[in-house]
Amino acid sequence: MESIELDQRDRVILHEIQQDGRITNADLAERINLSESASLRRLKRLEDAGMIRGYVGLVDQSLAGYPDNVFVQITLASQQRDDLAAFERAIVELPEVMECYVMSGEADYLVRVIVRDARDYERIHSQYLTALPGVDRVHSSFALRTVVKRTELPVR
Repeated sequence: MESIELDQRDRVILHEIQQDGRITNADLAERINLSESASLRRLKRLEDAGMIRGYVGLVDQSLAGYPDNVFVQITLASQQRDDLAAFERAIVELPEVMECYVMSGEADYLVRVIVRDARDYERIHSQYLTALPGVDRVHSSFALRTVVKRTELPVR
């Protein structure tokens, strides 16, 4: 991906499509005060540069049957490159894993898992998480309530 210089109109485009990925080009052009063809060129430039990676519909997690978030700190027995790679290949196969980060500090990974309830998490924990390659320790914390959850990135 190349670095891209953003001007004020680019920032407005990014704001508008993060608010409504289905915005029409005509509406977008009106909001940034450009012709439809100029608006489309700018949008295509942002897409081609990788600034816009894709378009998705945001599904309500609770209504989809997964009201709870569990944050799981996972420590591996070894931090050898092959061991980390084996773990990472396996964790991406679990559909309830929504995010996984390599961490500094005590745990090697921080994972956000969505679940129906505590019993559902117990199943995922015992059947999958502890059986992942190289797992030494698993520390889980249930989120009690979501305070902030954004999908829009601040574009400066």
